[in-house]
Amino acid sequence: MGRAEARQARQRGARRAKKAKPTGIRRFFTWRKLLGTFFGLCLLAMGAFFVIYLLVPVPEANAQAEMQSNVYKYSDGKILARTGKINREIVGLEKIPKEVQDTFVAAENKTFYKDSGVDFKGTARGVMNTLTGKGKQGGSTITQQYVKNYYLNQDQTVTRKLKELVISLKVDQKKEKSEILAGYINTSYYGRNAYGIQAAAQAYYGVDASKLNVAQGAYLAALLQAPSQYDWAVATDTGKKLVRARWNYVLNNMVEEEWLDSGERTGLKFPVPKAPKAAPGMEGQTGYLVDAANAELERSQGISEEEIKAGGWTITLNIDEKHQKALVKAVDKQLEEKLERKKDKADATVQAGATSVDPKTGHIVALYGGIGATEHWLSNATRRDYQPASTFKPVVLASAIENGAETQDGAKIGLNTKYDGTSKRPVKGSDTPFAPENEDDKDYGPVSVQRATNSSINSVFAQMIVDVSPGKVKKTAIAMGMKDGKDFPERPAMSLGTMGASTWDMAGVYATLDNHGKKVTPTIVKSAERQSRKAEPKDSSIGDQAISREAADTTTAAMTGVVKSGSGTNAAGDYEAAGKTGTSENNRSAWFVGYTPELVTAVALFGEDPKGGQVTLTNTVNEGRANGGGVPAKIWQQYTTGALDDEAAAAEFDLDIEEGATADPDPTPTEAPSETPSQTPSKTPTDEPTSTPTRTPTKTPTEDPTQTPSITPSGPPSFTPPTDPGGDPGGTDGTGGRVKP
Repeated sequence: MGRAEARQARQRGARRAKKAKPTGIRRFFTWRKLLGTFFGLCLLAMGAFFVIYLLVPVPEANAQAEMQSNVYKYSDGKILARTGKINREIVGLEKIPKEVQDTFVAAENKTFYKDSGVDFKGTARGVMNTLTGKGKQGGSTITQQYVKNYYLNQDQTVTRKLKELVISLKVDQKKEKSEILAGYINTSYYGRNAYGIQAAAQAYYGVDASKLNVAQGAYLAALLQAPSQYDWAVATDTGKKLVRARWNYVLNNMVEEEWLDSGERTGLKFPVPKAPKAAPGMEGQTGYLVDAANAELERSQGISEEEIKAGGWTITLNIDEKHQKALVKAVDKQLEEKLERKKDKADATVQAGATSVDPKTGHIVALYGGIGATEHWLSNATRRDYQPASTFKPVVLASAIENGAETQDGAKIGLNTKYDGTSKRPVKGSDTPFAPENEDDKDYGPVSVQRATNSSINSVFAQMIVDVSPGKVKKTAIAMGMKDGKDFPERPAMSLGTMGASTWDMAGVYATLDNHGKKVTPTIVKSAERQSRKAEPKDSSIGDQAISREAADTTTAAMTGVVKSGSGTNAAGDYEAAGKTGTSENNRSAWFVGYTPELVTAVALFGEDPKGGQVTLTNTVNEGRANGGGVPAKIWQQYTTGALDDEAAAAEFDLDIEEGATADPDPTPTEAPSETPSQTPSKTPTDEPTSTPTRTPTKTPTEDPTQTPSITPSGPPSFTPPTDPGGDPGGTDGTGGRVKP
C-alpha cells in the first residue's frame, strides 16, 4: 500500500471513531466511570463505617439481660422455688463441662475461636432481607448473637443490625472468647421460660448445668435455633425430625473439629427431655420458707432487700424435704381435716404455726407458716404477738437450778423440792402482789417440783420465780434465746409466759435445753451465692454454754414426766421425749413444745379474727377449750413419728442430773386436797385433753384479756400482762377461761 492509500485509511478510521463517540446520557456510563464510581462508593461506605465505628460505643447491658431469678433449694440441693420475672441463673463457664461448651460452638459458629466476631456476608444478607421484607435471617456469629441478647434487643431493623456489627467488632477486641461464650449461653432463650443454660438444664433435664453430658448439651444447643418448634414435649413430628437432624449436625461438627471422639459419637443416643413442669410458686408453705430465708439473710448477713430482689442468688435452705412434708401432713391430719374454714366462721379463726430444729446443728429442718402464703401472708411460725404461756415454765425451773435458788424456807430448788400447790395462794417475798389461780381453782397441797411441772401448777411456778427473782429468770430466758421487749416485765406473772414469743423462738430455747445448755440459734439458710459473692452463716448456730448442763438436763428430766404422765401424754410415742404444754389467756393460743434427743419442735395454735385481732380458740377445733395437750401435742406426735428414722427414734437422753432427781409424779401428798393429785382430776380431762371440761370457773380475771394487741407483722407488739394470770388447761393444768399464760 502506498503512502496515499495509508493516509486515506487513517482518515476513514478517524471519521468512523468520530461517528461512534457516545452522545447524551451514554457519555456518563462508560466502564471507566462506572468502575470509578463503584470504588468511590466503597471508599465512602468504608469512611462512613469508620465514622460509625468511632461514634457507636459499647453500651451498658440491657435491663433484661442482667435480670435473674433467685433459686431456693432444699438442703439436698433439690429446687424448692424460683422467684423473679426472668427465669435465669447466671453460671460461670468453669461450671459448664468443656464438651458442653463445644456443642454451642459447633452448632452456631465453628470459627468462633478464630474469627473477628463478625460474619460480614451473613450480616449483609440479613440487612438485605430486612430491607426487602423477607424477615429474619441467620448467619450471625456467637459474638453477634451475644451482643444482640446482652446489649441490644431483638428488633429486626437495619439500624439495630449495623449497631450489632460495630459493637460485635469492639466486644471481640475487648473481651476474651470465653467471656463472650459464657455471656451467650447465659443470655439465650431456650424455651419453657428458661433463660440461660442453668435454667434450661433444670427445665429440660432436671439437673444443674454442671451435670449436663455432651448429648444433652447438643440438644440444648440445637434448641436455640427454634425453641418453641424444637421443644420435644410440644414438637410436631416434623419438629422432632428437625431437632434430631440439628442434634446430629452439632455432634458431627464436633467430630469434624476433633472436639469429640468418633467412637463416643457413635454410641450417643438422643436424650429425650423430661416433660415440662410448672416452676414452683409461692403457694403453700413455699412463700413462708422463702420469706424466712430472705429475712435471715438480711438480718445475719447484711444483704439488703434490694440486693435480694435484684436476683441471681442461689439460696440453699436447711429445710429437709422429708421433714417438711411430714410436718405439713401432720397439721393437715390433726387440724385442717377437723375444720370447716369456709363454712364455719369460728373454724376460720384457727391458725397453726410450727418450727422444727436439729438441736445438734441449729438447722431449721421444717417450718409451718399457716394455711398458705398466698392466703395468709403473715407467718405463724415467726410471729411474736401471742403468749407462749406455760411453755415458759421450764425456763423458770432452769433458772432456779442455774442460780442455785432456794425456797423461802431455805431449801435448794430441785425436782423433789416441795411447794404449796394451793390455788390463789399469794406469793411470798415479792413487792408485787400475785395470787394466780390453778386450773379449775384446784388445790394440790404440798407437791414436788416434778409434780408441779407435770400438772403445770400455776401457784408453784409463781412462787418459784419469786424465789429465783424475775430479773434472773429473764436473764436466763434471754441467754437461752428468747427476745427482750416491752412485754417482758420483771414481775411474778412472767412465770406463766405472759410475754410474746414465736414458735421459732421457743424451738431455739428448748433446743438449748436439749443440747445440754449450749446456746442453739435456729437458722434456716445454709448458704447463699451470687456469682462471685458467697454468703454463709458468720457464726455457728451452736454457741457457748447459756446455762449449765445440770440446769438443762434437770429441766429435761422434769419435762419427760410431762410426756409420760402429765399434760403432754398425747405426744408420747416410740421414742424418748420431753415437752411442755401451754395455753394462753382466754384460750387465745395453745402450745406444745417438745423434743427427743435428735429433734426439737414447737407447735402452736392461734385464734385470729379476719381483722387481725386475737380471739379465743374455744369451741373451734374441738368443743370446749383447745389446749396444748390436745391438737398441738397430736400434731407434734405425728410429725415426730414421721420425721425420725429408726436410729434417731432409738436415741436416749444422756442426762447429768443430781442424784435422787426423778421424772415420776409424787405419791399421794400427805395433805391431799379433795382429789388425790396422783390421780387424774375428774373435772379436768387428761387422756383426752380436747374433751369439754365439766366445770368452768365463773370468776373473771382482774384485767380484761382483750388487752392482747392486734397482729402486727413487724414483730411482737407492746403488751401489759394481766395482774392475775392463771394456768395451762392442757391436760391437768389451766384455768378454764381465766387469764392463762
